[in-house]
Amino acid sequence: MGASERQSHFARGLIIAGALACSVTLSACVNVNAPSEPIVIELNVNIKQEVLYRLVDSAEENIAENPEIF
Repeated sequence: MGASERQSHFARGLIIAGALACSVTLSACVNVNAPSEPIVIELNVNIKQEVLYRLVDSAEENIAENPEIF
């Protein structure tokens, strides 16, 4: 093994060791945890208008079919 091969091998080892050291130190900084309470999604959907529309439409049909009742 020549001197330049040793230097290249040593430099490659230093790069790998540096990358491992950085990954070990950075792994302590990154922390992913699940929330302690469940995630709640509130959906406030207003269906009142549709129900009222159907009732009004049904009432108009009933009045038209039975005018003597009203």
